[in-house]
Amino acid sequence: MLKVGLTGGIGSGKSEVSALLRARGAVVIDADRIAREVVEPGTPGLAAVVAEFGEDVLLPSGGLDREKVGRVVFADPERLAALNAIVHPLVGERMEELMDAAPADAVVVYDVPLLAENGLASMYDEVVVVDAPEEARLDRLVARRGMTEEDARARMANQASPEERRAVATRVIDNSGTLDDLKKQVDALWEALTRSA
Repeated sequence: MLKVGLTGGIGSGKSEVSALLRARGAVVIDADRIAREVVEPGTPGLAAVVAEFGEDVLLPSGGLDREKVGRVVFADPERLAALNAIVHPLVGERMEELMDAAPADAVVVYDVPLLAENGLASMYDEVVVVDAPEEARLDRLVARRGMTEEDARARMANQASPEERRAVATRVIDNSGTLDDLKKQVDALWEALTRSA
């Protein structure tokens, strides 16, 4: 089994690379998806978030209002740390379960947005960083995700710098070009990873 950490700043195109690797046969374990899973209605994770942040972080449906929580935590490092202290251990446990279920010869890609920030590089055989220029990332967040420029910049500011991410990388995908350019880089990456597995 080859364990690959995949990371990149918000708006870098990491999710696209993750999807392309999955299509090529990787077992993808998505930390963001799991982070949503562990705070679904009825979970101990959601109960802990409500205990910490109050009932007003809930939607009328009983689910977590992620946008509201995001506005609070990305403007206040202490509140972000409190949220992470609840969610990260739950995500880690679930990721372990999924890894244990993967075939022994798999290329397992851990899609982890905060890999560099949380000092997790040593957990992986390879660390792939998806990078793109700041202005391109900002444009994607505003145009494709509907964020305000202020929200997008606040989220980018709360993440590792491109230099910090590159410092932990064993491989870098440059997503400043076209989708075809990206696919070619992912093909080369997949070939290298499967040789190492």
